[in-house]
Amino acid sequence: MSGNAGRDESRETVTVRYWAGARAAAGTAEDAFDVEGDVTLADLVERVLARHPDDRMARTVGVCSVLVGDRPVRSQDPATVVVAPGSVVELLPPFAGG
Repeated sequence: MSGNAGRDESRETVTVRYWAGARAAAGTAEDAFDVEGDVTLADLVERVLARHPDDRMARTVGVCSVLVGDRPVRSQDPATVVVAPGSVVELLPPFAGG
């Protein structure tokens, strides 16, 4: 353990990637969020909605499948899903066939 004084140096990010309708609602393919250690998926979704406060984004995120890395987590309580710094979270809305 070397030097606790440099907290800013330990800041990392979590990347959230948006697909299909989520990308359209966000107006971007992905966002990076600064984190200082693990965060919950619930906290991360709250931060996504704060960055993209449009009602369309809230509706879209509400129906998205969610992957943390390659692990599907949609069926879990977002308050219990831990997202580590450096992780990639994928928000995948339902896709229409055809």
